[in-house]
Amino acid sequence: MIREYLEKHERARDVLTTLYTIVLELAYAVGMNMFIVPAGIYSGGLMGICQLIRTLLLEYAGLKINFDIAGLLYYAVNIPIFLYAWKKMRRKTLVKTIITVSFSTLFLALIPVRAILPDDRLAAIIVGSLVCGSASGVILRCGSSGGGLDIIGLLMAMGKRETGVGEVYLIVNAVQFAAYAVLFGAPVVIYSLISTFLNSFALDHFHFQNINVEVKIITKRKDELADAILRGLHRGVTEWASVGAYTDEPSEVLYVIISKYEITRLRNIIAHCDPNAFVVIGDKVHVYGNFLKRL
Repeated sequence: MIREYLEKHERARDVLTTLYTIVLELAYAVGMNMFIVPAGIYSGGLMGICQLIRTLLLEYAGLKINFDIAGLLYYAVNIPIFLYAWKKMRRKTLVKTIITVSFSTLFLALIPVRAILPDDRLAAIIVGSLVCGSASGVILRCGSSGGGLDIIGLLMAMGKRETGVGEVYLIVNAVQFAAYAVLFGAPVVIYSLISTFLNSFALDHFHFQNINVEVKIITKRKDELADAILRGLHRGVTEWASVGAYTDEPSEVLYVIISKYEITRLRNIIAHCDPNAFVVIGDKVHVYGNFLKRL
């Protein structure tokens, strides 16, 4: 019964989060094509490199295309990254990522490059960067990613590194912006740095899977609840015996470390298995050793 409940809940969650990512990629494409690109700046990461290649093709190679080809270039660059991540990432996460990047490419090609704030470059950069960064962060929370450096940052987060995904952007972009300075001058670099900082800030604000919490669950249905946590979250559970000081009745304490994003799923499991359980959640704990980070 519990296994069927968990499987049904997981399938519904996967469908819903996939639909969310499609809508979020639409928002990302709007922020990019109606704010960032018309402002004449370049994004960070692999998308910025693809935008640079697009500019070189259009302005120096004389290529004439009626839509922004940066999305198509970005998709092509992601193919070898997908192949590399196939054996290292969870298949479900990677499939969601492929779906996300595919719709992102489609939306970037369909939405016209048109300035919403043509007379205020800085405002356009601020709005576009916050929209794109927020969309990318929520997409990561939905168990997917926007590809490119998102996958690299995710692989680092799944390992034993404390680096946030946004920090990966800032580190890699240092060399990238040096190239922008040589090709386009200081103003473009300054505005692009502002955009990248705001994008990274928004992304890490919404993507809090790297924030760990500890949960203590006092329950009299220890076996059922521990099994549900192991099956539903694939997290290890430590248990020890306890006695109520007032009632003098024996009970069990389950101890588990999860990411902050998994709290809702854990609460659903507890409510299904033991609605009378007493739960204590400790926020922002530092975890070292054999602990798997994931989306």
